[in-house]
Amino acid sequence: MLVDSHCHLDAVEFDADRADVVARARAAGVRMQVLPATHADAWPGLRDAAALDAGLYPAYGLHPTFLAHHRPGDLGQLHAWLARERPVAVGECGLDYFVDGLDPAQQAHWFDGQLRLAREFDLPVIVHARRAVDAVIAAIRRIGGLRGVVHSFSGSRQQAEVLWREGFLLGLGGPVTYERAQRLRRLAADMPIEHLLLETDAPHQPDAGLRGQRNEPARLAVVCATIAALRGVDASVVADATSANARRLFALG
Repeated sequence: MLVDSHCHLDAVEFDADRADVVARARAAGVRMQVLPATHADAWPGLRDAAALDAGLYPAYGLHPTFLAHHRPGDLGQLHAWLARERPVAVGECGLDYFVDGLDPAQQAHWFDGQLRLAREFDLPVIVHARRAVDAVIAAIRRIGGLRGVVHSFSGSRQQAEVLWREGFLLGLGGPVTYERAQRLRRLAADMPIEHLLLETDAPHQPDAGLRGQRNEPARLAVVCATIAALRGVDASVVADATSANARRLFALG
Protein backbone atom coordinates (compact mmCIF):
# COMPACT_ATOMS: atom_id res chain seq x y z
CA MET A 1 0.00 0.00 0.00
CA LEU A 2 1.10 3.53 -0.81
CA VAL A 3 -0.08 6.85 0.62
CA ASP A 4 0.16 10.00 -1.48
CA SER A 5 0.71 12.61 1.21
CA HIS A 6 0.17 15.55 -1.16
CA CYS A 7 -2.15 15.54 -4.17
CA HIS A 8 -4.28 18.41 -5.52
CA LEU A 9 -7.06 16.16 -6.78
CA ASP A 10 -9.48 19.09 -6.78
CA ALA A 11 -7.45 20.93 -9.45
CA VAL A 12 -9.18 21.83 -12.70
CA GLU A 13 -6.74 19.59 -14.57
CA PHE A 14 -8.68 16.62 -13.16
CA ASP A 15 -12.21 17.88 -13.85
CA ALA A 16 -12.66 15.69 -16.92
CA ASP A 17 -11.55 12.37 -15.39
CA ARG A 18 -11.22 12.72 -11.60
CA ALA A 19 -12.89 9.38 -10.81
CA ASP A 20 -10.67 7.61 -13.34
CA VAL A 21 -7.60 9.21 -11.77
CA VAL A 22 -8.61 7.82 -8.39
CA ALA A 23 -9.21 4.38 -9.93
CA ARG A 24 -5.79 4.38 -11.61
CA ALA A 25 -4.18 5.34 -8.32
CA ARG A 26 -5.88 2.47 -6.53
CA ALA A 27 -4.78 0.07 -9.27
CA ALA A 28 -1.19 1.27 -8.71
CA GLY A 29 -1.44 0.59 -4.97
CA VAL A 30 -2.15 4.17 -3.85
CA ARG A 31 -4.96 3.50 -1.39
CA MET A 32 -4.91 6.84 0.45
CA GLN A 33 -4.36 10.44 -0.62
CA VAL A 34 -4.13 13.63 1.43
CA LEU A 35 -5.64 16.55 -0.47
CA PRO A 36 -4.35 19.98 0.64
CA ALA A 37 -6.22 23.19 -0.17
CA THR A 38 -4.96 26.46 -1.65
CA HIS A 39 -7.54 29.16 -0.85
CA ALA A 40 -10.94 29.54 0.80
CA ASP A 41 -12.97 29.65 -2.41
CA ALA A 42 -11.60 26.20 -3.28
CA TRP A 43 -12.53 24.49 -0.01
CA PRO A 44 -16.05 23.37 -1.06
CA GLY A 45 -14.71 21.82 -4.27
CA LEU A 46 -11.95 20.07 -2.37
CA ARG A 47 -14.50 18.65 0.05
CA ASP A 48 -16.49 17.33 -2.92
CA ALA A 49 -13.38 15.76 -4.44
CA ALA A 50 -12.53 14.03 -1.16
CA ALA A 51 -16.04 12.57 -1.05
CA LEU A 52 -15.32 10.48 -4.16
CA ASP A 53 -13.55 7.74 -2.23
CA ALA A 54 -13.09 6.66 1.38
CA GLY A 55 -9.32 6.85 0.94
CA LEU A 56 -9.29 10.57 0.18
CA TYR A 57 -8.59 12.93 3.09
CA PRO A 58 -8.99 16.72 2.92
CA ALA A 59 -6.81 19.37 4.50
CA TYR A 60 -7.86 23.01 4.52
CA GLY A 61 -5.53 25.97 4.35
CA LEU A 62 -4.33 29.14 2.61
CA HIS A 63 -1.41 28.72 0.20
CA PRO A 64 1.27 31.46 0.12
CA THR A 65 1.20 31.87 -3.67
CA PHE A 66 -2.55 32.61 -3.58
CA LEU A 67 -2.21 35.88 -1.64
CA ALA A 68 -4.49 37.66 -4.10
CA HIS A 69 -7.32 35.25 -3.20
CA HIS A 70 -7.04 35.59 0.58
CA ARG A 71 -9.47 37.93 2.34
CA PRO A 72 -9.36 39.46 5.86
CA GLY A 73 -11.90 37.00 7.27
CA ASP A 74 -10.32 33.85 5.89
CA LEU A 75 -8.53 32.81 9.09
CA GLY A 76 -11.82 33.02 10.96
CA GLN A 77 -13.51 31.04 8.21
CA LEU A 78 -10.71 28.46 8.39
CA HIS A 79 -11.31 28.12 12.13
CA ALA A 80 -14.95 27.33 11.41
CA TRP A 81 -14.06 24.79 8.72
CA LEU A 82 -11.57 23.03 10.98
CA ALA A 83 -14.13 22.81 13.77
CA ARG A 84 -16.92 21.56 11.51
CA GLU A 85 -15.15 19.40 8.93
CA ARG A 86 -12.42 17.84 11.13
CA PRO A 87 -9.82 17.51 8.35
CA VAL A 88 -6.58 15.57 8.74
CA ALA A 89 -4.34 18.65 8.56
CA VAL A 90 -4.06 22.40 8.13
CA GLY A 91 -2.62 23.33 4.77
CA GLU A 92 -1.25 23.86 2.34
CA CYS A 93 0.32 26.81 4.10
CA GLY A 94 3.83 28.20 4.26
CA LEU A 95 6.20 30.70 2.69
CA ASP A 96 7.36 31.21 -0.90
CA TYR A 97 10.34 33.49 -1.56
CA PHE A 98 10.76 32.27 -5.13
CA VAL A 99 7.73 33.79 -6.86
CA ASP A 100 8.11 37.51 -7.53
CA GLY A 101 5.59 39.91 -6.05
CA LEU A 102 4.55 37.89 -2.98
CA ASP A 103 4.87 40.19 0.00
CA PRO A 104 6.83 38.42 2.78
CA ALA A 105 4.96 40.23 5.57
CA GLN A 106 1.59 39.19 4.18
CA GLN A 107 2.82 35.62 3.76
CA ALA A 108 4.00 35.58 7.38
CA HIS A 109 0.60 36.85 8.57
CA TRP A 110 -1.28 33.99 6.93
CA PHE A 111 1.34 31.37 7.81
CA ASP A 112 1.57 32.29 11.48
CA GLY A 113 -2.22 32.38 11.75
CA GLN A 114 -2.52 28.89 10.33
CA LEU A 115 0.24 27.55 12.57
CA ARG A 116 -1.67 28.86 15.58
CA LEU A 117 -4.85 27.21 14.35
CA ALA A 118 -3.01 23.91 13.86
CA ARG A 119 -1.75 24.10 17.41
CA GLU A 120 -5.22 24.98 18.72
CA PHE A 121 -6.87 22.06 16.91
CA ASP A 122 -3.92 19.68 17.49
CA LEU A 123 -3.57 19.06 13.76
CA PRO A 124 -0.44 18.57 11.66
CA VAL A 125 0.48 21.23 9.13
CA ILE A 126 1.32 20.72 5.46
CA VAL A 127 4.01 23.29 4.71
CA HIS A 128 5.15 24.84 1.45
CA ALA A 129 8.72 26.17 1.78
CA ARG A 130 10.23 27.35 -1.49
CA ARG A 131 13.50 29.25 -1.03
CA ALA A 132 12.21 29.86 2.50
CA VAL A 133 13.17 26.87 4.64
CA ASP A 134 15.02 28.91 7.27
CA ALA A 135 12.09 31.32 7.62
CA VAL A 136 9.70 28.38 7.92
CA ILE A 137 11.84 26.85 10.65
CA ALA A 138 11.89 30.17 12.51
CA ALA A 139 8.08 30.40 12.37
CA ILE A 140 7.66 26.80 13.55
CA ARG A 141 9.93 27.48 16.50
CA ARG A 142 8.25 30.81 17.28
CA ILE A 143 4.74 29.31 17.44
CA GLY A 144 5.80 26.00 19.02
CA GLY A 145 3.88 22.84 19.78
CA LEU A 146 3.61 21.82 16.12
CA ARG A 147 4.10 18.77 13.92
CA GLY A 148 3.70 18.21 10.22
CA VAL A 149 5.44 17.82 6.88
CA VAL A 150 7.46 20.14 4.67
CA HIS A 151 6.28 19.00 1.28
CA SER A 152 8.51 18.87 -1.81
CA PHE A 153 11.50 19.46 0.40
CA SER A 154 14.44 21.03 -1.43
CA GLY A 155 16.60 22.30 1.41
CA SER A 156 19.90 21.17 2.85
CA ARG A 157 20.70 18.19 5.03
CA GLN A 158 21.30 20.57 7.94
CA GLN A 159 17.86 22.15 7.49
CA ALA A 160 16.32 18.70 7.26
CA GLU A 161 17.88 17.66 10.56
CA VAL A 162 16.52 20.78 12.27
CA LEU A 163 13.04 20.00 10.96
CA TRP A 164 13.25 16.42 12.19
CA ARG A 165 14.11 17.67 15.67
CA GLU A 166 11.10 19.98 15.51
CA GLY A 167 8.78 17.02 14.81
CA PHE A 168 8.48 17.47 11.05
CA LEU A 169 8.69 14.97 8.21
CA LEU A 170 9.84 15.61 4.65
CA GLY A 171 7.71 14.97 1.58
CA LEU A 172 9.59 13.79 -1.53
CA GLY A 173 8.07 13.37 -4.95
CA GLY A 174 8.79 13.73 -8.65
CA PRO A 175 11.93 15.89 -8.34
CA VAL A 176 13.84 13.02 -6.69
CA THR A 177 13.50 10.98 -9.90
CA TYR A 178 15.67 13.40 -11.89
CA GLU A 179 19.34 12.43 -11.96
CA ARG A 180 20.46 16.05 -11.82
CA ALA A 181 18.84 16.45 -8.37
CA GLN A 182 21.94 15.09 -6.69
CA ARG A 183 21.57 16.77 -3.30
CA LEU A 184 17.96 15.63 -3.00
CA ARG A 185 18.84 12.10 -4.10
CA ARG A 186 21.62 11.88 -1.51
CA LEU A 187 19.16 12.94 1.17
CA ALA A 188 16.60 10.36 0.01
CA ALA A 189 19.28 7.66 0.02
CA ASP A 190 20.30 7.91 3.66
CA MET A 191 17.78 9.98 5.63
CA PRO A 192 16.02 8.24 8.54
CA ILE A 193 13.05 6.57 6.93
CA GLU A 194 10.80 7.43 9.88
CA HIS A 195 10.92 11.07 8.72
CA LEU A 196 9.97 10.37 5.09
CA LEU A 197 6.66 10.77 3.26
CA LEU A 198 5.98 10.11 -0.41
CA GLU A 199 3.99 12.55 -2.54
CA THR A 200 3.15 13.44 -6.12
CA ASP A 201 1.88 17.04 -5.80
CA ALA A 202 -0.28 16.05 -8.78
CA PRO A 203 -1.09 17.53 -11.23
CA HIS A 204 2.24 19.32 -10.69
CA GLN A 205 5.87 18.10 -10.46
CA PRO A 206 5.77 15.06 -12.76
CA ASP A 207 8.51 12.46 -12.43
CA ALA A 208 11.30 12.08 -15.00
CA GLY A 209 9.30 9.53 -16.98
CA LEU A 210 6.37 11.92 -17.34
CA ARG A 211 8.17 15.23 -17.77
CA GLY A 212 6.05 17.97 -19.30
CA GLN A 213 2.81 16.07 -18.77
CA ARG A 214 0.04 16.13 -16.18
CA ASN A 215 1.08 14.27 -13.07
CA GLU A 216 -1.33 12.02 -11.21
CA PRO A 217 -1.27 10.00 -7.97
CA ALA A 218 -0.74 6.64 -9.70
CA ARG A 219 2.80 7.84 -10.40
CA LEU A 220 3.62 7.59 -6.71
CA ALA A 221 4.81 4.06 -7.44
CA VAL A 222 7.61 5.56 -9.57
CA VAL A 223 8.69 7.83 -6.72
CA CYS A 224 8.67 4.89 -4.33
CA ALA A 225 10.72 2.71 -6.68
CA THR A 226 13.26 5.48 -7.25
CA ILE A 227 13.82 6.09 -3.54
CA ALA A 228 14.02 2.35 -2.89
CA ALA A 229 16.72 2.02 -5.57
CA LEU A 230 18.66 4.93 -4.06
CA ARG A 231 18.49 3.24 -0.66
CA GLY A 232 19.31 -0.22 -2.02
CA VAL A 233 16.14 -1.84 -0.64
CA ASP A 234 13.00 -3.39 -2.05
CA ALA A 235 10.21 -0.95 -2.91
CA SER A 236 7.95 -2.66 -0.37
CA VAL A 237 10.25 -1.50 2.43
CA VAL A 238 9.83 2.15 1.44
CA ALA A 239 6.11 1.71 0.77
CA ASP A 240 5.42 0.12 4.14
CA ALA A 241 7.48 2.60 6.15
CA THR A 242 6.21 5.76 4.45
CA SER A 243 2.61 4.57 4.56
CA ALA A 244 2.95 3.95 8.29
CA ASN A 245 4.47 7.42 8.70
CA ALA A 246 1.60 9.06 6.83
CA ARG A 247 -1.05 7.15 8.72
CA ARG A 248 0.55 8.10 12.01
CA LEU A 249 1.05 11.80 11.20
CA PHE A 250 -2.40 12.36 9.72
CA ALA A 251 -4.27 9.81 11.86
CA LEU A 252 -5.60 8.11 8.74
CA GLY A 253 -8.02 5.23 9.03
